[in-house]
Amino acid sequence: MAAAPAGSAADAQARFGRSVKGLLIDRVTGCGTDVIALTKQVLKGSRSSELLGHAARNMVMQEDAILHSEDSLRKMAIITTHLQYQQEAIQKNVEHSSNLQDQLRHLLK
Repeated sequence: MAAAPAGSAADAQARFGRSVKGLLIDRVTGCGTDVIALTKQVLKGSRSSELLGHAARNMVMQEDAILHSEDSLRKMAIITTHLQYQQEAIQKNVEHSSNLQDQLRHLLK
């Protein structure tokens, strides 16, 4: 009968070893899954960072374009003002020339 308890102890130890191995395999598998999930998250974060970088560069380019457009509009406003002054001067000269023509006609009569 002494052999039976020794055999059952060996069986219990074998079962315990198998259950510990099973638990370790489960833990290793879980850790592997966690590492894969973490890797995916890091890659996604890296991609997000890359997209944010592109967006920031595009925003800077747009801001430069807007500033350039504002500068162009200011210059156009100045040119428009100068053209209005020139138009007024031309209109005055046309009026003066009409008056001069009338005076010449009157003198030539």
